[in-house]
Amino acid sequence: MSTVTRPEPEADSAGLVTRLYRRFRGILHELGKFGVVGVLAFATDTILYAVFLGLGLETTLAKTISTAIAATCAFLGNRFWTWRDRPRTALHREYLLYFLFNLIGLGITLVVLWITHYLLGGMWPVLQSPVADLISGQIVGNAAATVFRFWAYRRFVFAQPQAERA
Repeated sequence: MSTVTRPEPEADSAGLVTRLYRRFRGILHELGKFGVVGVLAFATDTILYAVFLGLGLETTLAKTISTAIAATCAFLGNRFWTWRDRPRTALHREYLLYFLFNLIGLGITLVVLWITHYLLGGMWPVLQSPVADLISGQIVGNAAATVFRFWAYRRFVFAQPQAERA
């Protein structure tokens, strides 16, 4: 009678994890670097937004200014670190596309902030507080905008040549 030996589940799952890592190593490294740059930009944005709110600026103006400053910092980090190995196009092209997609991302964030502060805040005044604005703009709005921005930067701003994509 022959016995069938099956691989141990731990060894099999370790092999699967290794294969998955090898397959997606490039994008995982990009996501990690994008995340580090994003955390630093998020901190810059949050601190500046809170300062501007404390100075009495209107909520969407404060968010717009803080986002513009943080986006400039993020552009430098992404261009010279996250996607430094990608072929370069003209700096002005990358910068313009980057800021176009940041404007769209800002629009996504501002829509979330507007809905929370003005629409829902009209019914529940607690949603018009600076803390509610920080949560709405910085966590909910930025989360949605970040997914869009990663896709857009990777696809259009710091794109791989056509041959490498295939």
